[in-house]
Amino acid sequence: MLNWSLPAGCCGLIFDCDGTLIDSMPLHYQAWVAVLRRHNLDFPEALFYEWAGVSVEEIVRRLAEAQERVVDAGTIAEERDHCFHSLAQSALRPVDAVVEIARRFHGQLPLAVATGSTQASAEASLRGIGILNLFDAVVSSHDVGRPKPAPDVFFVAAERIAVAPADCVAFEDGAAGLQAAREAGMHVVDIRRWLPPHREE
Repeated sequence: MLNWSLPAGCCGLIFDCDGTLIDSMPLHYQAWVAVLRRHNLDFPEALFYEWAGVSVEEIVRRLAEAQERVVDAGTIAEERDHCFHSLAQSALRPVDAVVEIARRFHGQLPLAVATGSTQASAEASLRGIGILNLFDAVVSSHDVGRPKPAPDVFFVAAERIAVAPADCVAFEDGAAGLQAAREAGMHVVDIRRWLPPHREE
C-alpha cells in the first residue's frame, strides 16, 4: 500500500484526470498527432507534456497561432476527442498509486475530478477503468471561465464538494495543473514520482 497520509485539516480530495488518475497521456499524444496531421499542424511531444492540463481548444489555438494557420479550434477538439476515444476503448490503464488513494478515501471524504479535458472525455475515461463512481463531481475546462493554469477549475471543484479550497488536496501531473492548484491555495501533490517508468519526467 502507498505510504501517503492526509494532511491535517484537509477534508476534500481533487484529482486531475489524464496522467494523474489514468495513464492515458501516450494515447492522447497519439490522437493529437493523428488529427493535427490532417490539419497541417505540428505538436512536438515535449511541448505536449509541457502543456499537460491545458484545455484541448486552447492547445489548438496556441498551435495554430504559432504556426500561422487559421483553423476551427472547436471542430479539431471534437475530432481529437473522437480519435482518442477510439484508441482508448481497450488501452486505458489506471495510475495505481493515485487510484488507490481515491479508493481509500471514497465514502470518507468528498472527491472530485478537475480536468482540462472535456467532461465527456473525462467521464468516458474514468468509466473505462471502473472508477467514475468514486467521484462526487467531475469539473471540466468547459465549466469555467479560464482553463488551467488559472485556478478556476479547482475553485469550482471545491465548491461542488462543499469544501474550502484551503482544506482540499489536489493531485496533479502537469505544470499547468500544479500551478492552478497552488494558485487555488490547495495542498498540492505532484504525482509524477508515482507514474510508470515511461512517463517519469
